Amino acid sequence: MNIVTWNCNGAFRKKYGELAVFDADLMVIQECEDPAQSTDAYREWAGDYLWFGHSKHKGVGVFARHGTNLTKLDWDDEGLELFLPCRINNSFNLVAVWTKQAQSPNFRYIGQFWKYLQIHKEKMNEATVICGDFNSNVIWDEWDRWWNHSDVVNELSDIGISSIYHQLKNEEQGAESMPTLFLQRNMDKPYHIDYAFASESLFDKKATNIDVGMPSRWLAHSDHMPLAFTIDS
Repeated sequence: MNIVTWNCNGAFRKKYGELAVFDADLMVIQECEDPAQSTDAYREWAGDYLWFGHSKHKGVGVFARHGTNLTKLDWDDEGLELFLPCRINNSFNLVAVWTKQAQSPNFRYIGQFWKYLQIHKEKMNEATVICGDFNSNVIWDEWDRWWNHSDVVNELSDIGISSIYHQLKNEEQGAESMPTLFLQRNMDKPYHIDYAFASESLFDKKATNIDVGMPSRWLAHSDHMPLAFTIDS
């Protein structure tokens, strides 16, 4: 199955056509509008989709193609931001991620996901894909926190979930050679903050691959690069 995740930096109603190049079965999009409250053309393109957000202008969406079936999962987020869990073809779980500051003084960004993980870790023992904009990297770990980026990666590893990029590229967390964000679209401010994690049962090194979009192609549309990957499903 082909999946692409992308923080579109807003105005997705004007950009969705750019993703046709991936011919993806699933598109996980951060900062996109709610199709139900947007233009007719975008609503028609959206087809079978799920969307969640606190503003109709910017949320997280999952868009299905090629007959892929989506079913929203009733996983309570307890006010954490933003997570959209769904069941794909009744064969694996997908958690779409766009972590936010969430007005939290202590559990911002990766802290939001760490809390979400504590609530739903047992459910993730099933075949699961977790992907999106985590707004995080090990380079920002703080030694006196118990929910650093590194701790999240380790907790996921404990339940058999690992980063596809790091597995296939043989790169360490924090030493990524391919940025997924150019802050303020500045080529001198590269960071790797978008991820695709998958359970071992969905990961086959012979069949799985992952690609990060090139800034020469995507900076005109967003400060984030799309992350396109396959899973064995």
